[in-house]
Amino acid sequence: MKFKRLTAIGRVVGFLILFSGFPWSVKAVSADAQLLGSTQYIVSAEQNSASNICPAQLPEAIDAIVDRPEHRRQHWGILIETLSPSRHLYSRNAQQYFIPASNVKLFTTAAALLQLGSDFRIRTSVYGKDGILRLVGRGDPSLTDAQLRDLAQQLRRQGIRQIQRLIVQDGYFQGLTLHPTWEWEDVYSDYAAPVNSLILNQNVVELQLSPQKLGQPVKITWNDPFAAWQWQIENQTLTAASGVKNDFEVNGILGKPSLQIRGQIAIDSPPEVLSLPVRDPGEHFLQHFKLALLQEGITVTQSQVTTSTEKVNEPELAFVESPPLFQMIADTNQPSNNLYAEALLRTLGVNNSSSTNQNTATLGLNSIKNSLINLGVDGESFVLADGSGLSRRNLVSPASVVQTLQAISQSPQAEIYRNSLPVAGVSGTLRNRFRETPAIGIIYAKTGTLTGVVTLSGYVDAPKYQRLIFSIMVNHSNQPARIIRQSIDEIVLLLTQLSRCE
Repeated sequence: MKFKRLTAIGRVVGFLILFSGFPWSVKAVSADAQLLGSTQYIVSAEQNSASNICPAQLPEAIDAIVDRPEHRRQHWGILIETLSPSRHLYSRNAQQYFIPASNVKLFTTAAALLQLGSDFRIRTSVYGKDGILRLVGRGDPSLTDAQLRDLAQQLRRQGIRQIQRLIVQDGYFQGLTLHPTWEWEDVYSDYAAPVNSLILNQNVVELQLSPQKLGQPVKITWNDPFAAWQWQIENQTLTAASGVKNDFEVNGILGKPSLQIRGQIAIDSPPEVLSLPVRDPGEHFLQHFKLALLQEGITVTQSQVTTSTEKVNEPELAFVESPPLFQMIADTNQPSNNLYAEALLRTLGVNNSSSTNQNTATLGLNSIKNSLINLGVDGESFVLADGSGLSRRNLVSPASVVQTLQAISQSPQAEIYRNSLPVAGVSGTLRNRFRETPAIGIIYAKTGTLTGVVTLSGYVDAPKYQRLIFSIMVNHSNQPARIIRQSIDEIVLLLTQLSRCE
């Protein structure tokens, strides 16, 4: 299932969060995937001539971009190396810590690929006997209603028509479903959906706003009938005259199942669609599975969600599996999917622990660190707090990113890993960048965006030189992200012009 994200028209203006009696109004963070399609980041070919650049000229050319007056208050970290043999071409603050945003996914997906293998799949199983069925979720982020229907059909083919007691087990991942250091506003954003063992439809639901008669409140409908049970909506909207600009906001109150929707939509406007996270993903999963069973003629007498981690002794009656890991890491890196990254982090934790009572995310972080150290990455060069990059407590150096990219390029998984990354002007979060430039199709890189943070790291297949590895990180910026991207893209375009100059 794909979810339409908010565009500039009909935007989320802010979330009202009440804390200790004081109201706070904050603006939603722009995630990489939300920016896709809203702006094209194009560097003119006229600004970057096709003339060759010798490696010795590269430092001066990059410094001329970074040292512009508009960048004087920003913190830049850059490291550029040749792939094989490894040789430094440019370095600026390469050993210092930066908030990497979604560049963290480079670490998460590298560790998952190396430890779990490219063909690894996540299995969701139904066990049972004597009228008691137990569904065990294992955190498959790709699971949709179609897979639940598949499970129900498997049960029906075995002659099951009634279930006395249905248990959906949500204890495979231990710990919080939302990271405690994510910003408050993320709680109401689809890019920060809760991560649990029973993920369904990426734990996101859609809310549609449609105009009615002039002066009447906007009609608010859910695409998911069970979502209405989880959210209470205060509708403070109006249908405005034809031609009026759509302008509305969604406000939430932290810790309460309430949404305040305010603003206006023109009477002749098409519906606006919002994506919102599920509040209670375990119950959400249970209700959808019961519906899938009912559609197959299977009734359920009693049902419950449990976080039990007890070992299941009943026979397996039905199962579905995720796509292979090589596809899931592409589904993580290409659109910069935070939920997938966090699910992979916890999967690493489960697969590297003999205990069922430890925090799965913490175990996953330890697993990533050990995996990177084994690759040869300096263990002091990065500090990870989550698997997606939403946390501002993630700290990594450009050197640690380049070391990771360098090391995995020497592994048997090198091609799978590189192909999981967005491609300049072609795919993922880079499909609208580098258009009409020589960089199209020869840059494989991971983007990263938080307020005040813009990053880009990956590979460049310089046509007249050799494959390069780079990491560019900008922190402490009050400039619009598009301004920083413009300069980052100019630097990367310089790399496409490198020549051996022999």
